[in-house]
Amino acid sequence: NAMNLPPDKARLLRQYDNEKKWELICDQERFQVKNPPHTYIQKLKGYLDPAVTRKKFRRRVQESTQVLRELEISLRTNHIGWVREFLNEENKGLDVLVEYLSFAQYAVTFDFESLENSVESSMDKSKPWSRSIEDLHRGSNLPSPVGNSISRSGRHSTLRYNTLPSRRTLKNSRLVSKKDDVHVCIMCLRAIMNYQYGFNMVMSHPHAVNEIALSLNNKNPRTKALVLELLAAVCLVRGGHEIILSAFDNFKEVCGEKQRFEKLMEHFRNEDNNIDFMASVACMQFINIVVHSVEDMNFRVHLQYEFTKLGLDEYLDKLKHTESDKLQVQIQAYLDNVFDVGALLEDAETKNAALERVEELEENLSHLSEKLQDTENEAMAKIVELEKQLMQRNKELDVIREIYKDANTQVHTLRKMVKEKEEAIQRQSTLEKKIHELEKQGTIKIQKKGDGDISILPVALGSGMVPAGAEAVPGTCATPGAGPSVPLPPPPPPLPTLPGSPEAGVFHALSAAVKIKKPIKTKFRMPVFNWVALKPNQINGTVFNEIDDERILEDLNVDEFEEIFKTKAQGPAMDLTSSKQKIPQKGSNKVTLLDANRAKNLAITLRKAGKTADEICKAIHVFDLKTLPVDFVECLMRFLPTENEVKVLRLYERERKPLENLSDEDRFMMQFSKIERLMQKMTIMAFIGNFAESIQMLTPQLHAIIAASVSIKSSQKLKKILEIILALGNYMNSSKRGAVYGFKLQSLDLLLETKSTDRKQTLLHYISNVVKEKYQHVALFYNELHYVEKAAAVSLENVLLDVKELQRGLELTKREYTMHDHNTMLKDFIQSNEGKLKKLQDDAKIAQVLLCSWDLRALKLCLLQDAFDDAVKYFGENPKTTPPSVFFPVFVRFVKAYKQAEEENELRKKQEQALMEKLMEQEALMEQQDQKSPSHKSKRQQQELIAELRRRQVKDNRHVYEGKDGAIEDIITG
Repeated sequence: NAMNLPPDKARLLRQYDNEKKWELICDQERFQVKNPPHTYIQKLKGYLDPAVTRKKFRRRVQESTQVLRELEISLRTNHIGWVREFLNEENKGLDVLVEYLSFAQYAVTFDFESLENSVESSMDKSKPWSRSIEDLHRGSNLPSPVGNSISRSGRHSTLRYNTLPSRRTLKNSRLVSKKDDVHVCIMCLRAIMNYQYGFNMVMSHPHAVNEIALSLNNKNPRTKALVLELLAAVCLVRGGHEIILSAFDNFKEVCGEKQRFEKLMEHFRNEDNNIDFMASVACMQFINIVVHSVEDMNFRVHLQYEFTKLGLDEYLDKLKHTESDKLQVQIQAYLDNVFDVGALLEDAETKNAALERVEELEENLSHLSEKLQDTENEAMAKIVELEKQLMQRNKELDVIREIYKDANTQVHTLRKMVKEKEEAIQRQSTLEKKIHELEKQGTIKIQKKGDGDISILPVALGSGMVPAGAEAVPGTCATPGAGPSVPLPPPPPPLPTLPGSPEAGVFHALSAAVKIKKPIKTKFRMPVFNWVALKPNQINGTVFNEIDDERILEDLNVDEFEEIFKTKAQGPAMDLTSSKQKIPQKGSNKVTLLDANRAKNLAITLRKAGKTADEICKAIHVFDLKTLPVDFVECLMRFLPTENEVKVLRLYERERKPLENLSDEDRFMMQFSKIERLMQKMTIMAFIGNFAESIQMLTPQLHAIIAASVSIKSSQKLKKILEIILALGNYMNSSKRGAVYGFKLQSLDLLLETKSTDRKQTLLHYISNVVKEKYQHVALFYNELHYVEKAAAVSLENVLLDVKELQRGLELTKREYTMHDHNTMLKDFIQSNEGKLKKLQDDAKIAQVLLCSWDLRALKLCLLQDAFDDAVKYFGENPKTTPPSVFFPVFVRFVKAYKQAEEENELRKKQEQALMEKLMEQEALMEQQDQKSPSHKSKRQQQELIAELRRRQVKDNRHVYEGKDGAIEDIITG
C-alpha cells in the first residue's frame, strides 16, 4: 500500500521472488522523497518573491530545478495522501506550481529584447503600468468553480498579459527560462493529473491548462513534445476537448496569433530537422486527436479546415517520404480520417442517382418476381398434369398387362386343344386305313346304315361260317366338331351413381305482420322531445285516431329540420331504434327476449349490412351471395338462434303478443329462426363464398408438393451425393459399429456436427471438397431440387383436411340442390366448380402417392395402401413422428448447409493462396537481403507491419477515457 501501485502492477509485484521484491523496495526507499509538501511550496514561493534582490535570486534559483525534480518524484511515487495534502486548501500547491510555471515562461512568451525599450520609456514617463507578479495574482482567487473555469480562463490570462510585468520580473524569468524548470513543472502537473482528484482540480483551475498550452513557446523540443502529449491525452478524456480548444483560444489572444493553432504549425514545420522527430510526432499526434476525436462531423470538418488554412495539407504532402516511422503512422492516421467534403457531396449526388436506379431496379425486380411466380405456378401445374398423365398411362399399362396375361392363357389352352384334336384325327385316319386294308383282304365287310353309321361285318372263312368268337364291331365316324369358344373378358363394371337421399322440403311463408309505424332513420342524432305519450289503446275516439302524421312528414323538409335541431356532438347517423335502446326510459318500452350483449352485437352486425330483415331472409333462402357478402354471412352465422331462443320466440308468438312491442333484433330473430334448414343454408352460403379462395390457396400447395417430390425422385445427382455420404459414413463407423446399408434422412443434419481434428472444418466441408474434386458433374445437385422450399412450408395433413372439407361442402350443396332443383345459383355453382374440386382431389391423391415412394413401380401399391405411412417407412422413419412438414425441410437444411460449406471452402482456399503468395514473396525478399542488408530491411518490414496495425487501430477504435486514477498515464504511454 505504501508504494501506491495500481491493482495490476501490485499483482505483478507479488509474482516476483523475494530477492526481486527486496530490490524494488530498496529502489522505492531511495527515490521516495521524505520532505512534507509545505517544504517544496515554501521554496517555490521564495523564488516568486518580487522583493528579493537579483543577486540573491540568482543564488536561490540555482537549486530550483532540483527542487522541482524532487517534487515531481514525490508527486509520482508518494501515497495519494501526500498528493492530497499538497493540493489541499491550506497548502494550495497547485496554485503555487501554476504561478511558478507562469513566471518561468514570461520571458519566453514576450520577446524581452523588443520590450525592454518600451519598458524603460514607460518607466521614464512614470506611468503606473507596472505590477509585480504578487500584485497580479493577488486580485484573482485561483480556486474557482468548475462550471466557470472554461469561460473565465481566457479572460484571466488575457488580462494578465495586457498588463506588462516589471523589468526585474522579466529578467528573473529570463534567467529561469534557460533552465529545465518549465519542463519539470509540466512533469509535475502530469503527475498530479494522473490522479482523478488532481485531474479534476487541474481541469477546474482557471489558469492551469492555459499555462500548459503556453509552454509550447519553450524552445526545448522535449518540452514541446511533453506538452503536446499531455494536451492530446486531455482531449481523449470526457469533457477535455472543449477545455483544450479554450486553452488555444487563450493562446491565440496572448501570443497575438491571427488564426488559432498558428504557432503550433510553425513549431511543426521547424522541428523537421530533429534527429528523433520527437516534437514532430507529438505535434502530428495532437493534431490528429484534436481534429478526429470529435463525434460531430460538422465540427470535425471545421477543425480540419482550420489546419488546412494553416497549410497542413501541403506540409503533409512534403512529409510523404519522411524517415520517421512513428511520424508516418500519425500522418497516415490523419489522412485516413480526413473528410473530403467535395468528395462527400459528389458521393451524395451519386448516391441519390444510385438510389433512383435501385428503386427502378427494385420495381423491375418486383415485376420479374411476379412473372417468375407465375412461371413457377405454370411449371408446377404442367408437372402435375404430366404426373397425372404418367399415372394414367401406368394404370392403362397395368390393364394391358392383365389382358395380355389372360390372352396368353387362352392361346395356350387353344393350342393344347388343337394338338389334342390333331392327335384324334391322326388316330382316326390310322383306324380307317386298317379297316380298308381288312376290307381289301376280305376279312371284314363294311355296311353303311341309314343314319350315317357303318357296321363292320365279318366274312366267313372258307365255308362262309363265322368263326367262333367273332362279333360285329359297331363303329362311328365322328365328324370333327368346333373347338371350345374363347370367353371374352367381362366388361368393366358401370360407374357408381352419386348417392342421394332427397328429402321433402317445404317453404314456409312468412306470416303477415301487424301494421305498425315504421321507425324513422335520421341522418343526425336528434334531441329527445320529452312528451307524455298515449298508449295505443287510449287513442280510440280521440283526434289522434283521425290524423296521419306520416303523410305530414312527406310534405316537410326534414333535412332542414335535422340541420336546425341536430345535437352538437355528431358521430355517424343513428336510427330511432338505437336511440330508444340507449335511453329506454325516455321512449316507448320495448320487450327484449334476447341476451343484452347478444342483441347489441346483432344490432351492430345488421347495421353493417344495411338490409332489412325481409331482404336478408329472402337472400338466405335463395343463396343470394350478391345481396349478402360472404363476410356478412360468416358474421351472421355467429347469431344462429339457439334452441332456448327459439322456444322463447315461439312462446311469445303463441301467446299472440304484439310483435311491435319487440325490439328490432327480436323481430329479426323471430323471422330469421323461421327459415327452414337455416344452419345448412348458412353453411352452404359460406362454403360457396369461400370456395374459389380455398381452391386458389390449396392448389399451389399441392402443386409444390408434387413438383418437389418429382424433382427429388428424379434427381440422379442427389442419389450420388447420398451414395458418397453412405460411403464416408461406413468408412468412419465400420470398424466400431459395422457397415450399414442406408441411413435416415435426419442424419444429414449431423454432417455439420462431425468436425475435423483441428476443428476447422466439418464432414460436410470435406464432402463438398470431394464432390468438387472427384465428382464435378454432381456438384450442382441442388439445382435439380425444385420447389423444395415451398413444399417444406406446406402441411399436407392440413391441406388434405381442407380438401375433405371442400368435398363435404360440395356434397351438402348437392343435397340441397336435389331439394330445390329450380335454384339456378346452386346449379351454376355445382356445374362450374365440381370439376375444379375433382382436379384438386386428384392432385391431393397424387401428392400422397408421390410422397409414398421414389419408385414409379410402387405407385400402384401406394394407391392401395396407406400412402404416407409407406413413404415414411420407406425412408426408415416413424410415420407418427415424420409428417411431410418434416420430410422436405431436411433437404432444405442440407442444401443450405452444403452451399455455405462450398463458400467457406472457397474462402479458405483464397486465404491459403494469399498466405502462400505472401510467404513466397517474403522468401524472395530474404534471398535478396542476403546479398544486401537483410537485418535493416527485415526490421523495416516489421515496423511497417506494426505501423499498419496501429493505423487501423487508430482509425477503427476511438475510445473515450473516463477521468480516473492513472488515465492520463495510460493514454500517453498506451
